[in-house]
Amino acid sequence: MPLYFNTAQLPMAGKAFNDAEKLVSRHFRMSDSELRKKKYDVKTLAFLEEHEVKEGAFAHLCKYSYEKPDGFAGSAKDGFDFYRICLQDNTILNAVERANPFIKLSPLMLYIAVHELIHVLRFGNGEIDFNAAMEEKEKEEDIVHNLTRAALQPVKGYDLEIVLDCFSSNFKIFDIFN
Repeated sequence: MPLYFNTAQLPMAGKAFNDAEKLVSRHFRMSDSELRKKKYDVKTLAFLEEHEVKEGAFAHLCKYSYEKPDGFAGSAKDGFDFYRICLQDNTILNAVERANPFIKLSPLMLYIAVHELIHVLRFGNGEIDFNAAMEEKEKEEDIVHNLTRAALQPVKGYDLEIVLDCFSSNFKIFDIFN
């Protein structure tokens, strides 16, 4: 039976994304509302569709494209892309439980939130193709890990430093959690 965020953990996830929006906006020198204009939402495991669940990941990013119906007048754009950040509660909670007392939920959620928002920003700006080849996506993960680390520098503290260490190139988080 999968684990789901409880009523105490759900607000932590929400706060992590609110804080992440501010950090990412500041890091990329965007106005506070600019990132919010990107079309995305965040859902937890309890509200995901089957194809949005990805075993072993902390989060999974899905892209949905919407087209303007034929004969619909208005905007010059024919449609838009929408991103859904699909939190995998069970993987996140299992990692925190297995790495207790070293990894805490709040700093891990902040890392995940910043990381995923940077993906949304980069895909939304066309810096990388969402459907790129696996080799290119692996390179993109390294870029996003480095950008995430840089965006988190203003709030780096002991608990967050442990999470950052887990995602460093010398030490992968899976070394702790496997």
